[in-house]
Amino acid sequence: MKLILRNGYTILNGERLKRDIIIENGIITSYELPEILTNNDIEIDLNGKLITPGLVDLHVHLREPGFTHKETILTGTQAAARGGFTTICVMPNTKPVPETPELIYDFYQKCKTDAQVNVFTYAPITLSLVSNELSDQKSLLEAGAIAFTNDGVGVQDANTMFEAMKFASLNNAIIAAHAEDDSLKGNGVLHQGKVASTLNIPGIPSVSESTQVARDVLLAEAANARYHVCHVSAKETVRVIREAKKAGIKVSAEVTPHHLLLSEDDIKELNTNYKMNPPLRSKEDQEALIEGLLDGTLDCIATDHAPHHEDEKKLGMLKAPFGIIGLEYAFALLYTKLVKTGVINLNQLIEWMTIKPSQCFKLDCGSLDIGKKADISVFDLETKVEISNQFVSKSSNSPFIGQSVYGDCVLTLVNGEIKWRKM
Repeated sequence: MKLILRNGYTILNGERLKRDIIIENGIITSYELPEILTNNDIEIDLNGKLITPGLVDLHVHLREPGFTHKETILTGTQAAARGGFTTICVMPNTKPVPETPELIYDFYQKCKTDAQVNVFTYAPITLSLVSNELSDQKSLLEAGAIAFTNDGVGVQDANTMFEAMKFASLNNAIIAAHAEDDSLKGNGVLHQGKVASTLNIPGIPSVSESTQVARDVLLAEAANARYHVCHVSAKETVRVIREAKKAGIKVSAEVTPHHLLLSEDDIKELNTNYKMNPPLRSKEDQEALIEGLLDGTLDCIATDHAPHHEDEKKLGMLKAPFGIIGLEYAFALLYTKLVKTGVINLNQLIEWMTIKPSQCFKLDCGSLDIGKKADISVFDLETKVEISNQFVSKSSNSPFIGQSVYGDCVLTLVNGEIKWRKM
């Protein structure tokens, strides 16, 4: 049996190329339409829509185990498929934290039955995420951990981070950092800027991020470790990473759609759907992030999909949890607000959401080559849709509700199987 995608197009070296794709046993086998179809073959006419490799997200929160009122492996991966993501890497700030091989194994067993896309999990840098006791990297890697992070909190003790990086170097592993100095963050909620001042809300200064990244890149250099910076938000952080790359330090970095598309200026009232960590910073920071992507300082885009229950987000700006959802409309938002406006081009957007994250973590995905797994997404760039509060995700904490976008995902294949279809 063949699955045949007809009459689509891809972007190759910036050029639009008409493309048909033939899939057999979950593998891309040909670009040539068969002369004869069997009764078992399935044809889908894409009617001139964009075909991309399945999107890859290095930063997702699925909340399971421990917080399934916010999201589950099932609903989170359904949301991923709805947005065109076929491979996601999930954060370890769950309950329990996946800090033993047995817990990693249990997570992957659950994914076998529930996950709708390819899922990799991080393991913690330190036990319980907030201690200074290192996790056993070797055993966790053998169990299937993709990298190590304490996402949600920064590693406060420099020696702890240095020791973790030295072990990571020996194990050929990646340390991925939520960079945040708690002594500088204090009880901040929004970016320490004009909006926080106007709304009389405690602020989080940019240096709480940038100074820890500066510390970490030098530790990574000394340890000869691979270091990945999560959700970069500040112009100073971009500058530090740029200089570190020039110095040959093995550093990569991601940026979120919301930090690329929003700034503190978009916060007009105490709406907790604009509360995330790191916070939305100044317009100058937003522009520096776009520049960082364009010049290669920042490597890829990752959503930091962070679902929270509606009741939790109703607690007010001071008490509500940080984070917003992002999987379902990330591509559409970026296409509408950055590609259609000429800030970036479509080829760049596709690379930053497919091959570039794959390269950061050396994943075998992000390709439409013959012989590769048929992880494929299709987007409608012509039809305008409105983002409603009805999401596939279990949560709906998004500041983009009510906005109209182009580039909605209409078909997602994972290993040749249809996981989302809207056409």
